[in-house]
Amino acid sequence: MKESGRKQGAAAPCAACKLLRRRCAQDCVFAPYFPADEPQKFANVHRVFGASNVNKMLQELPVHQRGDAVSSMVYEANARVRDPVYGCVGAISFLQQQIDTLQTQLALAQAEVVHLQVRQTASFSHHGFGPGSPSNSGSPSSKLMGSQDKTIFDMDMIVDQGSLGQSMWSC
Repeated sequence: MKESGRKQGAAAPCAACKLLRRRCAQDCVFAPYFPADEPQKFANVHRVFGASNVNKMLQELPVHQRGDAVSSMVYEANARVRDPVYGCVGAISFLQQQIDTLQTQLALAQAEVVHLQVRQTASFSHHGFGPGSPSNSGSPSSKLMGSQDKTIFDMDMIVDQGSLGQSMWSC
């Protein structure tokens, strides 16, 4: 963490005191968190929360929690500047929609993989290469098919139901 927003020996005000046009005291609560070289950081926080409210919040917190509080306020203020109506909630909502879309795409891809495995298994069994056939008894693919018998059986049931006019995804 930075010691102070001011240079040692100089009376350069922190970004908050500079914006508020006041003298920056040695014990300024803003100085450690709003250095003079980052004026936009405090400007956004001041615009959204107000200097008085930020001062009160920082005064009420223990010193070891103030840095995290300032980071949160800066993040929310920047989000409010970008999106005055929703702020952080808009960003969270957008990310949640992306997660939902990606989960749907993943589920469809997994269903397609299972469907292709079923078709491949059906193709092997029609050509005499089923899990119990002698020509396939020791191969890694026969072990793979043997470990998936339950899954393949369940999928056969779904496919059979699908041929009866029911949806394939009704399980």
